[in-house]
Amino acid sequence: MASVADPRYGNKDASDQNFDYMFKLLIIGNSSVGKTSFLFRYADDTFSQAFVSTVGIDFKVKTVCRNDKRVKLQIWDTAGQERYRTITTAYYRGAMGFILMYDITNEESFSAVQDWATQIKTYSWDNAQVILVGNKCDMDEERVVPLEKGKSLADQLGFDYFEVSAKENINVRQVFERLVDIICEKMSESIVSEPSRNSAVKNMRLTDHPPPLQQNCSC
Repeated sequence: MASVADPRYGNKDASDQNFDYMFKLLIIGNSSVGKTSFLFRYADDTFSQAFVSTVGIDFKVKTVCRNDKRVKLQIWDTAGQERYRTITTAYYRGAMGFILMYDITNEESFSAVQDWATQIKTYSWDNAQVILVGNKCDMDEERVVPLEKGKSLADQLGFDYFEVSAKENINVRQVFERLVDIICEKMSESIVSEPSRNSAVKNMRLTDHPPPLQQNCSC
């Protein structure tokens, strides 16, 4: 996958400054579960069978309309390998939402979900919203993680749950829409007690090439 400085990331959404809110989202999970394919399907409506391991962390930007508001999504695609963990966890701070992904054909990726959830709790802010996603539901004949098992774990962790297919474009848009909606719901609940927080989020502007570590991100 290309680096964040790659000109292919300089799309109209990246330069668009006409938005009401900006949400920083992270896609996390073990290597090869399909995080990059999932992001490309959502952001560009493209899919490639070729597997290229993400090095460190990359991002895309997409602006959506939800509840009469324009929301700019800064979506970070993280490497799943352990050797990149200290890099990727530095991006957890300031993230308002996480898509925690596993592969329904890979038991090891499902078993790692609890560890990823612990990392979210450790490194992100308390109100970060999380959706658990089982990818590759188009490969049901190779499934090793039952749908009910995924739902049960999501309930246990207090997360919403979806099964998706980046390849067949199943539930990809719905996951992002749901994540944006629950972030907005949480923000609405806290706006009375913390009105300045909403103002800070609304007034944020996204640069075309964010710094390597956004540890001071106020979103």
